[in-house]
Amino acid sequence: MKPIALTTETFDATLASTDQPVLVDFWAEWCGPCKMMSPVLDQLASEQAGRATIAKVDIDAYPELQERFGIRAIPTLIVFKDGQPVNTITGVKSKGVLEAALTA
Repeated sequence: MKPIALTTETFDATLASTDQPVLVDFWAEWCGPCKMMSPVLDQLASEQAGRATIAKVDIDAYPELQERFGIRAIPTLIVFKDGQPVNTITGVKSKGVLEAALTA
């Protein structure tokens, strides 16, 4: 299972459609650290299926979402619960850190 790619059009509807926590990775194709996070997020998406949603936003394609959430550095990962941001993580992190953020 892979993370869901979110767009400006699908972002709010996707968050509103689940009562599970949603981890959103704000990334860009040219970002080396973002590429390092990709396999971790793929693994997390598979392992957390049914318990959490893992999603990605390409900030180059959707700069309005980058601006809306004040993303200044990437990768930035935000955990949303009930559609609200509850935890922000910046930089390359281990799977354990991300798992802990989802269950906090």
